[in-house]
Amino acid sequence: MRRLLIDTNIYSYALKGDGDVVEVLRKAEEIGFSVISIGELLSGFKGGGREQKNREELEKFLDSPRVVVYSVNEDTSEFYAEILNNLRKLGMPVPTNDIWIAAVAFQNGLKLFTKDIHFKAIAGLSLV
Repeated sequence: MRRLLIDTNIYSYALKGDGDVVEVLRKAEEIGFSVISIGELLSGFKGGGREQKNREELEKFLDSPRVVVYSVNEDTSEFYAEILNNLRKLGMPVPTNDIWIAAVAFQNGLKLFTKDIHFKAIAGLSLV
């Protein structure tokens, strides 16, 4: 597995030393991370008692030469709209931020590494 996009929960599992997660990340040549995930993390940091330490850990992670931060743009919006429309037709709710993360994966041709099972409802999304 050369390139993948990690979901926010994978970052958290990696920090906790989850062996399976760490092994997958070690094998990846590129670890993609969405600005959506960064926003989710920063929000969580603000609600906790270790905001500065958590921010420092995140910055260290983002500074890794194997980590690529993916932004959203108009093209991402097209993928988002398609995913959301398909999920509505199926009556399958998925959290909005996760739809954006999936849209980033589609747009950039990346497999998504996550432990959230609701991503399986998104047709055509390649999961690790």
